[in-house]
Formats: sequence, C-alpha cells, structure tokens
Amino acid sequence: MALRNKRSEVMNHLRSFGVALLCLASSLQAQDSLKVSDLHEVVVTGTGTQHLLANAPVQTEVITSRMLKQYGGQSIEDILGSLTSSFSFNEGDMGSQMQMNGLGNNYILVLVDGKRLHGDVGGENDLSLIDPHNIEKIEIVKGASSALYGSDAIAGVINIITKKHDEGLLIENTTRYGSYNDLRQHNGLAIKLGPVKSYTNFQRQHSDGWQNTSVENTPSSTSPITDSRSKTVNEHTNWQISEQLTVNIGPHLELYAGGSYYRKGIYRPKGKYPKYDVKTFDLKYRNASASVGGKWTTRRKDVITLDVDWNRHAYYHAFTATTLAEGFDQQGRFILDFPYFENQSLLQSDQRRTMAHLKGIFSLPADNRLSAGFEYRHDYLKAPTSIEGFTATDNTEALYVQNEWRAIKRERTSLLFTGGLRLNHNEAFGWRLTPKFSAMLRVGELRLRASWSQGFKTPTLKELNYRYIREMNNIIMYLGNKNLQAQKSNYFSLGAEYTIGPLNMTVTGYYNRLDDMITLVTVPLTEAPEVYRQQYGELLNKVRRYDNMEDARTYGVDVSLRLNLKEFAIGAGYSYLDTEAHIYDEKHDRLERVTIDGMAYHKGNMFITWNHPFRNHGSLGMGLYGRASSKRFYQVDGDGKGYQIWRVTASYELKKQRLECGVDNLFDYVDRTPHGLHLGTTTPGRTIYASLSIRFSHGKNLINNKPKYQFNSKQENEED
Repeated sequence: MALRNKRSEVMNHLRSFGVALLCLASSLQAQDSLKVSDLHEVVVTGTGTQHLLANAPVQTEVITSRMLKQYGGQSIEDILGSLTSSFSFNEGDMGSQMQMNGLGNNYILVLVDGKRLHGDVGGENDLSLIDPHNIEKIEIVKGASSALYGSDAIAGVINIITKKHDEGLLIENTTRYGSYNDLRQHNGLAIKLGPVKSYTNFQRQHSDGWQNTSVENTPSSTSPITDSRSKTVNEHTNWQISEQLTVNIGPHLELYAGGSYYRKGIYRPKGKYPKYDVKTFDLKYRNASASVGGKWTTRRKDVITLDVDWNRHAYYHAFTATTLAEGFDQQGRFILDFPYFENQSLLQSDQRRTMAHLKGIFSLPADNRLSAGFEYRHDYLKAPTSIEGFTATDNTEALYVQNEWRAIKRERTSLLFTGGLRLNHNEAFGWRLTPKFSAMLRVGELRLRASWSQGFKTPTLKELNYRYIREMNNIIMYLGNKNLQAQKSNYFSLGAEYTIGPLNMTVTGYYNRLDDMITLVTVPLTEAPEVYRQQYGELLNKVRRYDNMEDARTYGVDVSLRLNLKEFAIGAGYSYLDTEAHIYDEKHDRLERVTIDGMAYHKGNMFITWNHPFRNHGSLGMGLYGRASSKRFYQVDGDGKGYQIWRVTASYELKKQRLECGVDNLFDYVDRTPHGLHLGTTTPGRTIYASLSIRFSHGKNLINNKPKYQFNSKQENEED
C-alpha cells in the first residue's frame, strides 16, 4: 500500500508538470512571431554529418548552451540527471552508475567532440574527466548506433561538445563553492597567432563528502551497527590539465594536436568494525591522453578527417594501514596474503587504448550525401591482482558506409532517408555486420521519424578476465567469464515532433531487444576458485559472475515539451520504461524472469527559467528545476527508493562577469537507506552554492585583426 501511494504521488507530480505546460501553451499560441530558437541548433551526432536540429533525420535531444548557462550544473551527472528525463545516476566510489532507457553505462557511448571518452572506474566512465564549465552543448541520440560508432553504442550516444574559442587572447576563470566544502574551479587560456590557435584548460574539483546514515546493512552479523563511519559519498579531489593546438594551413587544411593529464584521489574514513567499515586503503587514479589529426575540406566542400588517439587510465589502491592483499606472482601463482604497508600503492588496472579513424563525407548527385570510414582499435589491460598472466589485449577493425538521400525537397514538405552498414572484425569474436536505417517526413511543422538499427558489442577485457573480491558489509566475489558471447540488439523507434509557435512537443516510443546480454548473475558459492573458498570460508557471502542472459528487452515512451519566449523558457520531460530479461537458473533448470538492475518505471523533469536584460546594466536570471523518479529495481541488495528533488537558481551577468547562486534539494530530501544497499539518490539534503565567472578577451587575432583563413560553415549547412 505504501509503495502504491508513493508511486501515485510521483505520478501526480509528473501530471502536474504536463498540465501546467499545456495550459500555458494554450494561452500563448497566438504569439506566432516567436520562434523555437533551439530548433536552429546544428547537430552532428545522429548521422555524423551536420543538420539543423529541426531537420535531423535521427531524433536528437540537445541541452543547449543557454540551458547549461542558466542551470549552472555542478557536474555532468548533475546536468544530465536534471535536464533530461531519460537518465539515472547512483554515484559512488566506483563510478556514476549511469543508466539510459534501461541500459547501463557499458551500453552508452560517451563522446567528447566526437571522440570516445576513456576513463573506466569499476566498469563506469569517470565523468569527472569532463569540465562542465567548458561545454558548449550536449547532444543525445537514443538507441543502437553501432553502424556508425561501433561497440558500446547499443543504448545510445552522448556527445559532449566543448566550447570553441576564436579570440586573440582569452583568460577566463570560474570558481564555484558550495556545501560540504564543494569546490569546482575552471581556468582557461586561449591564444590566437595568425593561423595558430591554442587553448589550455585546467579544472579542479573537491568535496569533503557526506554521510546520510551511520547504519550498516550486516546480514552476517546478529548485532546491527548504528555508528559506522562509512560515508554515502567519500571525500575526493581531482584535477586535470589539457591542451589543444590547431593550425590552419591554407583555406582547406586544418591540423591539430592535443593532450591531457588527470589525477584523482578518493579518501575513505577508517571505522572500528573490521568486517564492515574499516577501510585500509584509499583510491587513486592517473589518466593521460594524446591525439593528433587533421581535417581537409575540398573546394566542393567534401570533408576528409584523420584522427589518432592514445588514452591511458590507471587505478591504484593507496594503503593507509598494513594490508594483506591478493594477486598473482611472476610465476602465475595466486597469493592471498601478500603484505602491503602504509603509503605503498598497488596497481589494480592499467587500461590503454589506441585508436585510428579515417573518415570522409562526400556530396553526391541527386541530393545524396555519403559518409565512409575505417577504424582501428587496440585495447590493452594490465591487472596484476585480478588477471592470471597480468595482461590481456584485444584488437578490432571496422569499415562503415552511410548514405543520406533527400527524396523530397519542397518548401513545406521533405522526406529524408538515411541508411548505414558497418563491417566489424574482432580478433576473438570474428566478423559482424550491423545495419541502421532511419527516415524523417516533414509536413509543415509536423515531423515524423522512424528508425531501425542493430547493435553489436563484444565483451570487455574485464568481463572476460577479471576476478576480484569486494569487502564492504559482506564479502562478494566477482568473476569474469571467458565463455561469454558477443551481444546483439535490434532497436526500433517511432517518434513525432510538432511545433506550435513557441511550443515544441516530441513523443518517441522505442523497443530494444538484446540477445546474449551480459550482466552479473549470482551463482553458487562452489563457483568460486578453491583458494578463495579456503581463505574466506563462511564469510564469503555471494559469488557473482558475468554471464549472457538468454534475452532481454527494454521498451518505453519519452515525452518532452519546450516553450521558449522572449524572457521565459519552460520545459518538461517524462520517461516511461519497462524491462524484462530471462536468466537460466542452473539450480532449478529453468528460465527465470527478472528486471534489469536499476530500472525505474517513471522518471520526469521540469524547469522554468526567466532572464531579463537591462539596458547597459547586464541581465538577471532565475530558474526553478524539478526531477522525480519512481522506485528503482535490483536483483540483490534491495531496491532504490523513489524521490523528487527541486532546485532554485539565480544569476546576474554584467559584460565579462557572471555571478550565480542556488539552493539544491529545496525540500531537504535524504535517502537514509543503510550502507551496502541500493539508494534512490545519494543527495545529502539541502545544499547551497555560489559561483563567480570572470572573462577577459582581446581581439580576433594577436597578429592581425582578421583571420587569414576562414571555413564557410554556412555553406556546409546550406541544405538545411
């Protein structure tokens, strides 16, 4: 009964969002002179080519620069979780645990300016690698995109597009400070000397962390613990410095080189209960990247690009007390009681990836546009504590082709087809073809979009080879599985978009079927290697192994409303989701039906912002934001509670300075579920923050005021 009442309460709030927007839209339909300016955004993620958002053949959701600026987000998790309704997060030491439309981080491809993000934390991308103050916009494409982007793009693609700087000299700083000593700092230096442009970015993030409860879930103990020191979110600090250098050689050739270095530390308090909250090591991360590439634009405006990228992510245990650790010796023998002492570090994993990507975009007769490319990827994993033989490698090559054909092109009617095919070869899993087909019909202000695509994802090196112990409130062993099969999917979607003056509405339904989906499955304790069973005995609570599900499916509906006026912007989103998977139960020799971990039936968000410019005196802005979720379901360790969170912001901007402040979690909601069980949200309750941005810029070029060479982006988008 309590669950039914809670779900009803969440649904009532979501309905209220929609009713308020529809009533407001009805009173404003006469204002035809106002346009939905977001529809004039240029997007690239859905097809890999440039389109106006209104005419993109693949449904694309955009978080614009105006939305980002008004919201003042703390992190990527904060931004995506609040400004869209399709995402869920459950942040912890081992990553963000991101989920989109029922599928987790492993199925979501995160790009930064079209390049893969590399920064694994326990199977999750480390999204703190992305500086939220250097984002121009975010493009989100849902559904399988393997034909264009390869593996990891079964649930969808998030493309983080960073700001481009064209000043002769730019110096900028943003400092954000909030509750729990939360400090976020961004510094940028841009210099333009003739055809040479340089941008150096430095970001630093710190939080003291917080504890929402001192209660531990202790299933193997008869005495409950109510004074644990374990934190909901631990103290952490990270910083990153990056450099991007660009040179224009003549009007048609652009060369670039870049690199970054990143450090992160997570500091865990030491409690007094050895089985539950004693932490004898902190966590540290060391990332680095390097890239080179070029872009050649022909006189016909065809484009050829070449990119070569190298990335490294290393993860260590930094010991704070004497610890008996586990690992393999040089002879391949497994040792459980190898001693490490305070101030020593032990490498857990060193992941390196090298990628080369050659791509061409060509305009063809009869309103055709062809994209073709070749990719090579080499993955390397070193994990002396978790992989027998220390290292594992993987190689993948792929050829792909995609054509866009505008079959009908009239003033108020157009029909655009997009078809793509990718031939993928993996050294362990062989050859695979993945097609994609989409179509968009525009009739006046109504746009209908349909897509079908197949996804293909090979198991990761960790899923194949890893084995490790998690010691929290109980001891759980995780096992890799060298018998895994590659995952395959079929994704279908049908959507409609309609614009009435300043109001834009979209409805999209989707169905995603996965075969041989890989997930962690609880298996009998006898599956643990003998050496572990001898060491831990009855303390070993669970054994979980990566296995292929027999099948899995996700389906749902996403709805969004956007209303843009001269000074007001109003928006809301709602996402309904259902999932189903079948796992073979070896004990009972039958298929067992389960939900996919982390699923919530209902999620929603809304915002109302106001921005008023004063003549010669800057501008004042205010915003109200809300997000809600019903209960999230899990196979083990309990379900996550439903919640709703509200936030208010205010800002004042004058020329090159901007002051922001806000209150997050206005009604002070805190999830006090005991440690070791799943949370609906990790928010610490009501928090406040303030931010100050200062920007100095001078001229267009330090050598001459007008750049010698310019690319004509208007011509590139002429057809839209």
